[in-house]
Amino acid sequence: MAERRFVIEAANRTVVVEGGRIVSVKGRVDCVLRLPGCELRPGLINAHEHLHRNHYGRLGAPPYGDAYEWADDIQVRHQRRIATGRKLPRGEALLVGAWKNLFAGVTTVVHHDRRDADFEHGFPLRVAPLASADSLGMTAALRGLGGGGPFALHLAEGTGARAADEVFELDRLGLLDARCLAVHGVGIAGEGIALFRRSGAALVWCPSSNLFLFGRTACAALLAEGVDVLLGSDSLLTGAGNLLDELRIARETGLLEDRRLEAAVGAVAARRLGLRQGGLEPGDRADLAVLARPLLEASAEDVALVVAGGVPRVARLDLAETLERSGWRGRAMTVGGVTRWTGSAIADEREPAMNLGAGAAALPGQRARRSSAAERTIGG
Repeated sequence: MAERRFVIEAANRTVVVEGGRIVSVKGRVDCVLRLPGCELRPGLINAHEHLHRNHYGRLGAPPYGDAYEWADDIQVRHQRRIATGRKLPRGEALLVGAWKNLFAGVTTVVHHDRRDADFEHGFPLRVAPLASADSLGMTAALRGLGGGGPFALHLAEGTGARAADEVFELDRLGLLDARCLAVHGVGIAGEGIALFRRSGAALVWCPSSNLFLFGRTACAALLAEGVDVLLGSDSLLTGAGNLLDELRIARETGLLEDRRLEAAVGAVAARRLGLRQGGLEPGDRADLAVLARPLLEASAEDVALVVAGGVPRVARLDLAETLERSGWRGRAMTVGGVTRWTGSAIADEREPAMNLGAGAAALPGQRARRSSAAERTIGG
């Protein structure tokens, strides 16, 4: 896709984009995208996702004691659905997850699984280069995880004694420190809360997934000021939807102030992931979202434009003619009942045809690896 120099005019800001960056407002432009009444902001960061697990639909019959119990149960209860879901090629499954995120204004995502070669060749959004392991109960060797940098690990994903003890076990292994991005933390309680807060570890909070599986989420004492909190949607195996849905659900719990919720998908997430904070100034990476409503009230219907790495990826249909007249290729796509113009995902046009509205992506769906059996059955 050829580089273009284009302007985005929103109610709060006007920026010029070229070569993947915001540039100074000088010289000719290929097009102007006018979005009156909308807010331009840096693209969102989704700190926990399993991109290739969004097409199965939500699985399980909760409540469960922990995620290990859930993983064992779905192998029997949903064996046929899992077998059907495995038939989708991995590359196509990854794109289902990518478009789910882009339609919600996400331009950077943490994929909690092995890093795939597809991410390096025209993938439509940035996948943060973060080391990860599944969980203490499902990973044989954890020492050296992350090589001294940040890493993600499912931790205390449950309500029983087994989940509660994991924070102490991680500390015994020497991995509970400021490098750690602990995902979920539902079972952290009592002395475990004090230990976690002293450690400098961050919590990646996925409330809708927790509420589905266990009927509760991380406690107020764990989420209180003093711990860095990032937000993740999880995949549709257990999560309720996209990152905008997760923000609204998180806000409804009343456990985190609005300013911390916004930082959980922005500044705090960037800092803990070791990424340069996105902005709206010349020189900043052009990862941008334009919303018709305030962030914490918005849904995918309110996403007017998403630019990832300087490329328009998602746009309202009324912008399609301007974009295509200026040289971008695209087509209409429906995700979760929302239809948008979408810029080509991969330069050699390998992306699959998808209408995700009434099918896989509309289902409040699936989650990640929870046991070696789950990994083999769901597909890794």
